[in-house]
Amino acid sequence: MTMLDLDSKIIAWLQEDIGSGDITSLATVPETATAHAIIHAKDTGILAGIEIAQRVFTLLDPTIKFTAQLEDGAELTPASVIATIDGKARTLLSGERLALNLLQHLSGVATRTHKLAAIAAPFGAKLVDTRKTTPGLRLLDKYAVKVGGGANHRLGLYDAILIKDNHIQVAGGIKEALDRAHAYASHMTKIEIEVEDIAGVKEALEGGADVIMLDNMAPAKMAEAVKLIDHRAIVEASGGIDETTLAAAAQSGVDIISVGALTHSVKALDISMDIGEIK
Repeated sequence: MTMLDLDSKIIAWLQEDIGSGDITSLATVPETATAHAIIHAKDTGILAGIEIAQRVFTLLDPTIKFTAQLEDGAELTPASVIATIDGKARTLLSGERLALNLLQHLSGVATRTHKLAAIAAPFGAKLVDTRKTTPGLRLLDKYAVKVGGGANHRLGLYDAILIKDNHIQVAGGIKEALDRAHAYASHMTKIEIEVEDIAGVKEALEGGADVIMLDNMAPAKMAEAVKLIDHRAIVEASGGIDETTLAAAAQSGVDIISVGALTHSVKALDISMDIGEIK
């Protein structure tokens, strides 16, 4: 995402929130009042989105002084000061909610990713995200995953072929789907296919898949599939994997573990902004 693309999104989000004007601030805050504010954590986690929060305020008013005290990837505690902001009080109040929404959500993604990546790492498995992101936030969500120590799966439908159960159903089977994919793809395009059992693994190998996704398999079956594949394809585990099941999946020997919950149902990190000195 370019800075121009990001700015256009932030401007649209500000317009959604402020509309024709922040009537509470207009009604209660003197136009000439300036203030000092502190953004701080109220929870333990990993920071993500600090430059995006800064852009919210500077797009509202270029004279705002936003000073980041921490960088993305920093470990937060309930006492961590993330940034200080100085400028027009109305601007600080009008930008507060959007800046915090983004910081809280992205830091939540980074925090959850950091926790799960640490579980997978000792087994040599890489933790990746999915396309289960909030529309409009995909690139930011995927950025936060990387901040948390994870990696990105495909960005969209355009950059890799991933044949799932419904594609297989429509194509007429695993072999047919892979044959069609190979005929369509360039030499630069990876082809992944989702399978549900060992018979599907064998078909995927015979069909020349680059990546084989083991969908909702028990860990013992994953280990059997890994042994059968024997490095002839990259092996990905997927489907309902969380803190309680990730270690067993990683221990099976898979290369990649994809977790949609990194982005689609993450808990926002508790981050607040407090106004201090009024001038």
